[in-house]
Amino acid sequence: MVDRVYRSAIPEFRKTLQGLRKEFLRLEATTDWARLRVDPVLRHAIALERRLNSAKFSREIARLHRGVALFHADLVYLRTNVRGLQRLLVSEQRRTRSSR
Repeated sequence: MVDRVYRSAIPEFRKTLQGLRKEFLRLEATTDWARLRVDPVLRHAIALERRLNSAKFSREIARLHRGVALFHADLVYLRTNVRGLQRLLVSEQRRTRSSR
């Protein structure tokens, strides 16, 4: 159960983060949010996705019992950061529109 949720959620978070990165790069903001906030979270999602796709991890996952909390922690981390970045993007878009 956790494995399926994890395997489907991580790629979705990666795609969302890549979209957010593009949107932040389009902004004419004084702060490079893509480099400061999006890139580190995106790298984390990519690393998790690579790990999920490795054969060794697939064998290990079958024996995983206590690690369920770690799966949940990764998902919460990504979900929280994506939501925060989405709110930040909206805020920055409003700010740059009003300064024109």
